[in-house]
Amino acid sequence: MSLDVTLQTDPESFGADATDEARRQVEICNACRYCEGYCSVFPAITRQKVFASGDITQLANLCHNCRGCYYACQYTEPHEFALNLPRALAEVRTESWDRLAWPGGLSETFQKSGVALAGALVAGFALMFFAISALPSGGEGFYAHLGHTAMVAIFAPAFLLPLAAMGVSLTRYWREVGGTRVTWADLREAGASAGRLRNLSGGQGQGCNFEEGDRYTDRRRQMHQLVLYGFLLCFASTSSGTIMHYVFGMEAPYAWYALPKLLGVPGGVMLTVGALGLAWLRTKADPELGAPDVKGGQMGFVLLLAFVGLSGLVLYAATGTAAVPLLLALHLGSVLALFLLIPYSKMAHGFYRFAALVREAQIARAAS
Repeated sequence: MSLDVTLQTDPESFGADATDEARRQVEICNACRYCEGYCSVFPAITRQKVFASGDITQLANLCHNCRGCYYACQYTEPHEFALNLPRALAEVRTESWDRLAWPGGLSETFQKSGVALAGALVAGFALMFFAISALPSGGEGFYAHLGHTAMVAIFAPAFLLPLAAMGVSLTRYWREVGGTRVTWADLREAGASAGRLRNLSGGQGQGCNFEEGDRYTDRRRQMHQLVLYGFLLCFASTSSGTIMHYVFGMEAPYAWYALPKLLGVPGGVMLTVGALGLAWLRTKADPELGAPDVKGGQMGFVLLLAFVGLSGLVLYAATGTAAVPLLLALHLGSVLALFLLIPYSKMAHGFYRFAALVREAQIARAAS
């Protein structure tokens, strides 16, 4: 197949700017269209001929880095076009998270450095050890070591303030990609795509090429689903406990058959298994098909998720033993670090990707 189109095809002609390089590659893909039936990125590419910077940001966050397009492409190296669209979009994507983050500067640090993530985790441990030793306690179970009021005073702002910062970042993103008023139809379409992780199968349901090169596998999709639904179950467990405490006056500790336990234990298992599975798949994947500069930070974040899930399960298993204060500090410290890093770590990708799916739903509906 030949590409009968006049384009600037020399990668060096665009310098080192990630957006310009991604634009060069997207324009070649738009002329070729061999991958038109792949993930949502390619139908989005074919709707236009000229791509503004905001369009490239949208395409980059719509990409799930399944890598199928790379292995199907006839214009990868050693061809003179030297296409590597998964890497080009990954670099724009991570750059956009840093540029749009509020306040600025923190995202680049925690995206790129696993050491910085480890430092945040250690700081979380230290704060929780201090809290358990210095703040008032009272009650049964975990509250015998750290009182309910103290927990709320620490974790309410640690959760709500990062969410507010994430809201500022998403507002900037929405403005940059030209988003319009969101409807229930947009949210329903985006939610269906995100819930099935449809794009992690390349849009064709046959799996992705993330860790097996030119062979298809659904393992990455399955591990992502375990993490996603495990995290949601853990969040639902905490939410149900909050409602039981404040609405019905039912205070912890709860029996094994109570809703917080029935949601939290399987959620913790799914989160741990899924995160460890993703970490293992990352060791098998080609780093040159992603953004190599953020490899350490992304691996650190996945391991942080695994630690949150595993430490929660171990803490539950140790209920009533002398190990509870130590395990409580480790688990709460990891949760604290995870919450505070929401806008500045790989955790942000879930928010941006859902926003990209909502915007894609808007554009597709307008074009139909």
